[in-house]
Amino acid sequence: MTLSIWRYSHFVLALASSLFLLIASVTGVILAVEPISHQAKGFAVQAVDEVSLATTVDALKSTYDEVFSLEVELSGFVKASVLTTDMETLDIYIDAKTGKQLGKVQERPFIYSFATNLHRSLFLKSIGRFFVGLISLLLLLITITGLLLLAKRQGGFKRLFSKVHKDYFELRYHVILSRWFFIPIVILAFTGVYLSAEKFELLPDTSIAHQESIISNEIQNVESIADIPFFRQTTLDQIRKVDFPFSDDPEEYFQIALKHKEIRVHQESGQIISSVEYPFLQLASRVSWLLHTGEGNVLWSIVLLLASASILFFMYSGFAMTLKRRKNVSTTTEMPDKDACEFVLLVGSETGTSFDFARRLYNALSEIGKKVYVTELNNYAVFAKAKHIIILTSTYGEGEPPTNARNFKAIFPTIEQPNEIRYAVVGFGSLEYADFCKFSIQVDALLQTHQNFQPVLPLYKINNADVADFNNWVKQFSERLNISIAVEKPKTKKLKYKKVFFKVVERTELNVDDTFLIRLKAKRKVKFVSGDLLSIFPEGTDVARQYSIARIRNEILLSVKKHPFGKGSSYLYTLKEDDAIEVAIHTNTHFHLPKKTPSAVLIANGTGIAPFLGMMAENHNTEIHLFWGGKKVSSSCMYDEIITQNQNTNLYKSYSREGNKQYVQELIVQQKEVVFKTIKEGGIIMICGSLAMQHDILDMLEKLLAENSTIGLDELQHNGQLKMDCY
Repeated sequence: MTLSIWRYSHFVLALASSLFLLIASVTGVILAVEPISHQAKGFAVQAVDEVSLATTVDALKSTYDEVFSLEVELSGFVKASVLTTDMETLDIYIDAKTGKQLGKVQERPFIYSFATNLHRSLFLKSIGRFFVGLISLLLLLITITGLLLLAKRQGGFKRLFSKVHKDYFELRYHVILSRWFFIPIVILAFTGVYLSAEKFELLPDTSIAHQESIISNEIQNVESIADIPFFRQTTLDQIRKVDFPFSDDPEEYFQIALKHKEIRVHQESGQIISSVEYPFLQLASRVSWLLHTGEGNVLWSIVLLLASASILFFMYSGFAMTLKRRKNVSTTTEMPDKDACEFVLLVGSETGTSFDFARRLYNALSEIGKKVYVTELNNYAVFAKAKHIIILTSTYGEGEPPTNARNFKAIFPTIEQPNEIRYAVVGFGSLEYADFCKFSIQVDALLQTHQNFQPVLPLYKINNADVADFNNWVKQFSERLNISIAVEKPKTKKLKYKKVFFKVVERTELNVDDTFLIRLKAKRKVKFVSGDLLSIFPEGTDVARQYSIARIRNEILLSVKKHPFGKGSSYLYTLKEDDAIEVAIHTNTHFHLPKKTPSAVLIANGTGIAPFLGMMAENHNTEIHLFWGGKKVSSSCMYDEIITQNQNTNLYKSYSREGNKQYVQELIVQQKEVVFKTIKEGGIIMICGSLAMQHDILDMLEKLLAENSTIGLDELQHNGQLKMDCY
């Protein structure tokens, strides 16, 4: 069955039952509180497995005029219905050893009674009970289809609990919470269906019938109830309820409900005259009730409360995700006819993220007067005037196409375009999952087989829907076509920065690459580590500029490339010794060097070396291999003094415009054994610098690992052995 059917089923079931689920979830939260508040009364009997039934019955008989019943709740409370010497009938909680009253059994609060009736039958009696049972069944189906969708998204059931990559709030926590509460929600739904079926007598009859044995005349009557052998041998933890005889008539018996059976005891002789085991279905009904209500178990009640609340969140996040997906899919109401467009954007998207990028590219191309048509990959057809086809697609599950792209590979060979096509493929995925961008790789390979299709750029893979990386691809695409494309930035929430003052300790002059170092010292105690980000706020702009921090002797060291029109870099270069600057520090935990890693391969180009300078300066135990790429030998002079101070560092340099003229990725190929050794011993690989360099490094690593190792890039990232911070 296809993914689209599962998603459609999941959505339709949720939509159809949304109102009833809302009611059931809210009342479920309320009812889950009841066992917790009940337990808080503190009437539980300690060591109930050490108190005999005889002890409790004897204490009750000596304290009260008459005893009607005794009940041991799952909460550990012992409840008795008694007649006092003042002829007052009471339902009380007692001390099981002394019979002393601990508190009265209070009438159930209205809110719980109201919530129970609404939860069970919606105040519609039998019709309402039917609907509640049906909704429980639908919830079970929703949960199962949700699990199938989750397994698809994570890349199979084996990776169900693998790391969830960063995404927008609703989607991320829809996945995380569904993994946490799948089992409790299945239990709630299944027991709800079971209890409803029992109520409508759809299950076999579970009533029991006693067959009383003949009382032997040879057995002597006991002097007191406490002397009955069964009472002396049975502890309270085995008891559910004891109904006392109504009179002294020998035909009136003690009716005792135990955990797994029910017995009748003769009140004069103490002889067990009947014992009947409960049928399996009756025991199952009792377990279903306990699992559905949480009665007697505070921990399970808390789980049920959270599970019921999570259903409310799933309803919100599910509809929010649907609206976001529909919003991202929509491009414009005035899109030109497909046969009139020079540019065609084909999109494969499961959550709508790829469509959002396509929408912004569509707007950018339209702004410069290009006629653009956007559609799903499944809608691939003849485009009469198309000269450029751009494919933006994600990968779903275990390298599978998104639902709206699953037919593309079958359709493509059957269609001939009238014009020669220049194409580009952009793949979206996450290195935290297996088969990173696998479908886009397949699409690119398919297009390469067609002689009428010529690539504008090689396949471009984007990790975690990185906006800066997409903009980098747009820049390359613009340069190849010799056009100017300005893609709008996505709307982001304005961050609130906690600003602090730093003093400039030193600022160097520009080197051959127009790069300089600047040292800053805080005017008060501030926490930061190498790899964190420093935000500065140049005059005349509200947008923060961020730079990666090196922490050296409690000072911040920045390596900055001065751009002719760069407001941030130009502002920093104007600063002089002792100048004050107001900045904010952003903790960047995903790019910290672990304290207990045996070795590390640090890869950088240009100013990306900055955080690594601090990591090396602070490190005393980790064996570090630093790979750095610059333009010329003189490019690295400003860093050499800091690097040479650390004896645990092995330095590998490459220069793109001098000597052998090689890039840093080529240097790593030469030293691949160093990389393999680091991976094998559980070390870490960290990459910092330009996005273009990151792409080249990842492609190179992927190839090396495929040829020489059993581990892949996705597993490296999942294990925390691959960390990246590129721009």
